[in-house]
Amino acid sequence: MPILSFVLKRVIQAGFVLVAVTLFVSFAIRLTGDPAVMMLRESANVTPEDLARIREGLGLNRPFLVQYWDFITGLLTGDLGASFFRGAIGPLVSDALGATLLLALTSLAVSLVISIPLGIYAATHRGSFGDQLVRVLSLAGLSFPNFWLGIMLVLIFSVTLRWLPPSGFMGPASLIMPAVTIGVILTSTNLRIVRTTMLDVLSSQFIMVARAKGLSQTAVIYKHALRNSSIALVTYLGLQFGSLMGGLVVVELVFNWPGMGTLAIEAIAQRDYPILQTVISILAVMIVAVNLLVDLTYMLLDPRIRLE
Repeated sequence: MPILSFVLKRVIQAGFVLVAVTLFVSFAIRLTGDPAVMMLRESANVTPEDLARIREGLGLNRPFLVQYWDFITGLLTGDLGASFFRGAIGPLVSDALGATLLLALTSLAVSLVISIPLGIYAATHRGSFGDQLVRVLSLAGLSFPNFWLGIMLVLIFSVTLRWLPPSGFMGPASLIMPAVTIGVILTSTNLRIVRTTMLDVLSSQFIMVARAKGLSQTAVIYKHALRNSSIALVTYLGLQFGSLMGGLVVVELVFNWPGMGTLAIEAIAQRDYPILQTVISILAVMIVAVNLLVDLTYMLLDPRIRLE
């Protein structure tokens, strides 16, 4: 019952957040320009009557709140409507969301596979040459802008060596460079988090008790220390996932990746209100859901934590 009460309270809070986000986005995008003008920008002798007919056909002549209500009811019923320029929104968003999720989850996996073992090694060999090397590499990774790293990977592995496709999504090989580009940046931060939290946990009294009982180093590190130090990492992973879902625009543009960021940029350029509203709303729902999942994960990792 406490868990159900917590979930219900968070869902209600999320509802207010989503209404505020969608309302703001729906209003703000209408300040960027007129889609009717975009449609007729290459036409000669455009009259005000022509623009009025386009606006009426798109439904832009209706009051703002009426347009917003239609968008929200369509979103809740699964009817995403149609783009001003590209047809049905459902297939467009579905393809873009799948591409973004694939890239984000693969990047997080790459980061965890690298950062957890290296962070544990650095923490258990504090002050050694290996620890210093890991810290230097972590700092170097934080210093690389993601667009620069992406361009360098393209120059080396696509232009020079011709091992990987430079852009687009043409199979698993196309995923390698974008995932490595993002994964390296994430690893630099996650590695430092794992190392710092592991150092704190390894100096705790219960770790000394576990060692006094004769537990092996492997059991102490992976069964006790890692689990208790993972709360900070889980928190940051939730934040990273949220930023990845909406912040992959630069990497997607470098690699011409057909994700949500690319779709949103194209919608902004075309003043395509329906697509941008839908993209932002879906990203907001996913971020809220991930944050709720992170909160529930806290309780599984440490039963002493109460959900409020």
